[in-house]
Amino acid sequence: MIGKPMRNLWRGFGGNIGLSFFAAFAMLPLLWMLSVSLMSPGEASSFPPPLLPKHPTLENYMKLFEYSSMGRNFLNSLFVASSATLLSLTFNVSAGYAFAKLEFKGRQLLFRGLLSALVIPAQVSMIPLFLMLKGMGLVNSWIGVLIPFVASIFGIFLIRQYALSIPTELIESARIEGASEIRIFRSVVVPLLTPILITLGLFTFLAAWNDFLWPLIVLTDSDKYTLPIALASLSREHVQDVELMMAGAVVTVTPVLVLFLALQRFYMSGTLAGSVKG
Repeated sequence: MIGKPMRNLWRGFGGNIGLSFFAAFAMLPLLWMLSVSLMSPGEASSFPPPLLPKHPTLENYMKLFEYSSMGRNFLNSLFVASSATLLSLTFNVSAGYAFAKLEFKGRQLLFRGLLSALVIPAQVSMIPLFLMLKGMGLVNSWIGVLIPFVASIFGIFLIRQYALSIPTELIESARIEGASEIRIFRSVVVPLLTPILITLGLFTFLAAWNDFLWPLIVLTDSDKYTLPIALASLSREHVQDVELMMAGAVVTVTPVLVLFLALQRFYMSGTLAGSVKG
């Protein structure tokens, strides 16, 4: 009677130790990046490379914002990621709810067509989209950067799957009481979609913040560069300055890492919810 609980206890303890080891192994590159960013210039290039700075300094961060446009690039990334998140939530939520709860001709056929487009890599559509934006005069504009985030098939699918769990009787009751479709959507549906809204918003913000290829294609003015492009440009100019590069990487990674950790509870619940709905 005592042996089985003890075996379960030791099994759980061993599992926690193993998970802690893998977590520490995954965090090691991030911790070393932070450590190098606090080192004096040239210190990380010594052999063997030190794990901790001898004399921690913020000189690299001061140099980063003093001699480069990293501050402006940070604001550019914040604007692009925030705007992309708002646009994505507005259009994807509306479309996902429509596919889940509104009856219209060809709904299932259209939805299957959208799902079939998921197999097409995003890179394939970049050249046609760029040519379209060029024809409309939207190259090197914020609108051109944000257009790919306005609506996504994955976002529509995610919202649709979650919206299927909303009781149809609840929506019908609101209609019987005389509420308009817009009022039902705003006052009944959106509050119930809060977990998946946070999940989709987090997905979109991370994707827009970390996006490198599309802003690089669309933007030609260096004053509009986002952080990933600015970091790549910095690496070409300061290829030997490892400490400065690590400081730039820390500035780029920290906001999204903090945001993810703060919202991971909602992220997990939103990702798992509605997964059994077809």
